[in-house]
Amino acid sequence: MHRLIEKGLMFGNLIRVDSPVLVDRYNRALQHLTGKTTSLTEFHIDISGHSPEVGHDLGDDNYLNQTGVNRQFILLTTDQETAPLLNMKFSTSRGIIKQFIADNRAQLFALTARDAVAGELVNSVYAADRADRLFDIRRITVEADTTDGTVATAAELGRMIDRFKSEKDAWFDDVLISQMIGLAKDTGDVTRNPVNLSRMEFTQDNFWTAHFGGIYVFRNVEKPAAILAGDPEKVGDLPIEAVYALADRTKIAKFLQDNDLVEPIVEARGIDAAAILHQKMDFVVAEVAATMGDDLRGATRRDLRTLGRRYAALLPEAWQGLAALARWAEEDGPWPTITSEHPAYFYTLRAKDHADADLVNMLLAELSPLDIRQLFICHKEAFYAAYMTWPDQKRDYVADFLHREYQVDKAGTRAALFGHEEPMAEPEPASSPWGRQSGSVDTRADLIERVGPWGAVGRR
Repeated sequence: MHRLIEKGLMFGNLIRVDSPVLVDRYNRALQHLTGKTTSLTEFHIDISGHSPEVGHDLGDDNYLNQTGVNRQFILLTTDQETAPLLNMKFSTSRGIIKQFIADNRAQLFALTARDAVAGELVNSVYAADRADRLFDIRRITVEADTTDGTVATAAELGRMIDRFKSEKDAWFDDVLISQMIGLAKDTGDVTRNPVNLSRMEFTQDNFWTAHFGGIYVFRNVEKPAAILAGDPEKVGDLPIEAVYALADRTKIAKFLQDNDLVEPIVEARGIDAAAILHQKMDFVVAEVAATMGDDLRGATRRDLRTLGRRYAALLPEAWQGLAALARWAEEDGPWPTITSEHPAYFYTLRAKDHADADLVNMLLAELSPLDIRQLFICHKEAFYAAYMTWPDQKRDYVADFLHREYQVDKAGTRAALFGHEEPMAEPEPASSPWGRQSGSVDTRADLIERVGPWGAVGRR
């Protein structure tokens, strides 16, 4: 994995912890949460405070997430908001921590100036020993405080202040006044500078979990389903209407279509569909060339076209389908027939503009694993697992490509691939007194609207 680390594609954007003060605060929080401390004097942390170096030092990569369902976190600075989440077990976890930091930024800035903030993403499930228990997770609550309990102390002081103001003889209660003065030494003036953290709750209806080989759960849709990336036999019965394996391509395609979750790339507004299709074709060529032992370091698109011609007889059906669609999109080629069973089918889709777009793109990335760019952007866990199985020739090419063409403009690349523009108002067609003439021809828009670029789902 050294290529990825050197190019900032793995463990990138982590927060460096190297001052004795911050290390001491981290250890106090670590002791508070886990009963352990680290002997390291410098390390890096992610958005949750997890450190790969500390995990190695402790011999436990899950030291902040022991059972995988109630992630603990340590905040040393609000700058952690921009860091990635390592060892992700649920697709919702990073978003929850990020929103907690954003909504409590001023309070966290003040609290972390003196101490670390330790917390937990709490739900009612304590262990995921059975897959069906994951479906009991419906609400996540964020609980957090400093290691010396500043927030709890401030809350107690607030209650004392209310009592002092409301009780008739509180002015003469020397014990109460003494207690208030003692607490105020730790919290400051909470009437002018309140010390509190919002108690935040999040629903978790649609999500991905790494447990049991990976499960996509869609509960808050018209036709709910679970999609299994792992071995279905190890999952067992699940409390949901429909359960599909990744191999159930037609069923998954119908699920995505019935719930209006995806759109064809060639139908999406504001993107260069042909360029995206050609790039996907290059990734397929790279897979074939790497398998044949070609040196792909520094390979350009022209190099890949040359390799594509050399190995034309070996290019898989996925490449052929993408090529046919690209010819249709830019050269007025014949209408391609790409059914849901076609290997190219899921390469031609992206998520529509809805709340679960990231989750759907994550699923599509796993269904189209040769698109290494989408796999890296949308599903890093699957990307890293796949990377370990690739020959060195492909590792060199992928690391170089992502460093050269993605790292330089992450936001722009994401917008070009997955961003959505507001649809422009289309003028209404003038009605004809005799309707469509028998000799009229469907436009591309008519065809896409009726059957999509692949033909109807499941139709041969």
